[in-house]
Amino acid sequence: MGFGLIVVGDEILSGKRQDKHFSKVVELLAERGLQLSWAEFVGDDPVRLTQTLRRSFAGQDIVFSCGGIGATPDDHTRQCAGAALGLPLMLHAEGRRHIEERIRETALEAGREPDFSAPENLQRLKMAEFPQGAQLIPNPYNRIAGFSIMEGRAPHHFVPGFPVMAWPMIAWVLDTHYPHLFHREAYAERALLVYEQAEAALTPLMERLQREHEGARVFSLPSVGDAQTRRHIELGVKGRPESVVAAYAAMCAELDRIKAEYRPL
Repeated sequence: MGFGLIVVGDEILSGKRQDKHFSKVVELLAERGLQLSWAEFVGDDPVRLTQTLRRSFAGQDIVFSCGGIGATPDDHTRQCAGAALGLPLMLHAEGRRHIEERIRETALEAGREPDFSAPENLQRLKMAEFPQGAQLIPNPYNRIAGFSIMEGRAPHHFVPGFPVMAWPMIAWVLDTHYPHLFHREAYAERALLVYEQAEAALTPLMERLQREHEGARVFSLPSVGDAQTRRHIELGVKGRPESVVAAYAAMCAELDRIKAEYRPL
């Protein structure tokens, strides 16, 4: 079981807005000793979004979905989640209560009594329509909840696209539902910069390290350099701490043998 991320919205794919969820989810997971396994970006296309969710629900990963759970015409995530599951949308009683509390507060702050039958307030209640059996994810910003699908299929957690809401909601989901997964596997990473070497020339070393040190994964990130940095390769190992220590030592020894210039990170 891994963790996946789906970011929903035409504005991301068109470049009108830059995604911020990917790096933050990586950070939230890393703080808890977890890692992101995959991420996808999907536009506001109901057919494609339903297909994406149908596929992810059929998997085994824990999935976070950011965006598209509002009640405007371009918000389709709630409906697509229901379609992917073959479940109807139902007005969640507690979710409705939270929205009505928000409506009441907003009206009183404006010096008037709330009118729950007003068309705009009836429209707001649609944000509490979730696939049947969904659980709420509390929203500390304005109490308009997200929702989770937990039973009988891959767990999915749906939050708004606004970072100020989404990020504390994702943290709440992790701390509430998955603390048993935190820091379950020891992990280490060591890397260095190797200067003016061809990646192909270092490939036999990487293959040997991968072969001889079970529990360690070798990685390389080449850079052509720029005005501030010479051509280099970030070369490293990650995985079980004891394997990483041994593989890193072997890597440095070989680089010394071939007189390669390098700098530990």
